[in-house]
Amino acid sequence: MLKKNVENKYWVKNFLYLFFFLIIIWLALTSTFQWEELIVGILISFLLALFLNKNYLKLGFPPLSIKRIAVSIVYFIVLFFEIIKANFDVAYRVIHPKMPIKPGIVVIKTGLKQDIAKMILANSITLTPGTFTLDIIEDKLLIHWINVKTEGLEEATKIIGERFEKYLKVIFA
Repeated sequence: MLKKNVENKYWVKNFLYLFFFLIIIWLALTSTFQWEELIVGILISFLLALFLNKNYLKLGFPPLSIKRIAVSIVYFIVLFFEIIKANFDVAYRVIHPKMPIKPGIVVIKTGLKQDIAKMILANSITLTPGTFTLDIIEDKLLIHWINVKTEGLEEATKIIGERFEKYLKVIFA
């Protein structure tokens, strides 16, 4: 009986976080405060939160909290800027007369435990031009790198994965 009460309390808390998060997304996408659109947004957010809340944890995502939402926002900002930096780096390599590249495959190690967290890390690395995740094997990621700076496990992990992993560790803790 106690377990059921804890699950219900957890379900309500997660529902409320998801509901308010969806409302914020609705407001960001519509950028209007007209009462008709607010009512539609609240109704859609309520129905989505009601439907998605049951399945949210089955996907392997952690429970929602203010801290996780805040760190997720910071993570997406960092990812955005890393993608922009990498685009400039790849563009430089393409237009440079000698095309300074040293392609190769390196292995990096992750401290992430959940498969969904490893997948998000791998996708973040792949989204950053100049790197491509080839495979995930337990706690190691096989990465194709356009300009290999080091082949050492620790150094490559620090250069490629650490910039994303430190945020994912908080989100998926």
